[in-house]
Amino acid sequence: MLKDRIFIIAEAGVNHNGCLDTAKSLVEVAAKAGADAVKFQMFNPEELVAKSACRAAYQRSNMPARNETQLEMLRRLAMTRVEFRELAAFCSQLGIVFLSTPFDFPSVDFLDELGVPYFKISSGDLTNHSFLKYIAGKKKKLILSTGMASLGEVEEALDVLRQAGQDDTILLHCTSSYPAAFREVNLRAMLTLHRAFNLPVGYSDHTEGIEAAIAAAAIGACVIEKHFTLDRGMEGPDHKASVQPDELVAMVRAIRNVEKALGDGRKRPSESERDIMRHARRSLVAADDIFAGETITENKLTVKRPGTGIPPNMLNIIVGRFARVDIQKDSVITWDMI
Repeated sequence: MLKDRIFIIAEAGVNHNGCLDTAKSLVEVAAKAGADAVKFQMFNPEELVAKSACRAAYQRSNMPARNETQLEMLRRLAMTRVEFRELAAFCSQLGIVFLSTPFDFPSVDFLDELGVPYFKISSGDLTNHSFLKYIAGKKKKLILSTGMASLGEVEEALDVLRQAGQDDTILLHCTSSYPAAFREVNLRAMLTLHRAFNLPVGYSDHTEGIEAAIAAAAIGACVIEKHFTLDRGMEGPDHKASVQPDELVAMVRAIRNVEKALGDGRKRPSESERDIMRHARRSLVAADDIFAGETITENKLTVKRPGTGIPPNMLNIIVGRFARVDIQKDSVITWDMI
């Protein structure tokens, strides 16, 4: 992951709607926007959900015309291993990191073979301890989403990972609602996660718009993950909770500006302020003529711009000294004059 730089994951998820060409278009959009990685989801529908599993309320709301089970929906959205190989190669060509969240053991193995640099674990699997152990066994950096979880459940998951030999984990605060209401985002919980576990933290955003992601960057997220789509009007479970290409561009640009603005935390004048200091600050100025050899008294001094002379906070040091040269009234006093 990029040191001292927020890692931006453009979450394509299943917004390709099962179409490889659409998936490639999403990769192109993410790369053009300047995201560091584009992430998909890899799953075997039969291993992920039971036949009787109904769709979540947001999935039904986002696709009201379809009368199907969750299994039937996921079958339409699944992509093959051949397609994922092609996608990974395409990402490499465009210079963007390929990631995919696995939802079953074979997908973990396949993505490991494919050489993904990080494993992203979904919020839904945070309590799936056997799955966590299996992924931890791959010995790669993990990004763990914590949507729907209590602090205790996050602690349990981290204990499982550590016992399996995994101690290189980034936690993502998340609200698993699509779209998530701003009143339920609770960005300060990201800071709570960091204090509780002393781990790097980030934010997986499901709100409409880009404000929450930018705010998360401003309060210290090291990873920002955001769903995006080619067109929010497309049919599918996640399009309505996703940003469109122009919004993704704006979000990446804003996050990069935020991380520049955050700086290193040292309080000191910036380079651009140094010239302004000469004009905006004040100096000690002769309130009357002062002759060589004369003792400088406070009533002989005033304070005016520019700030090119002795600063006014040195007044007590200057009073009582002698003038080395004649100092005309309204002259800025410098050290060589006393």
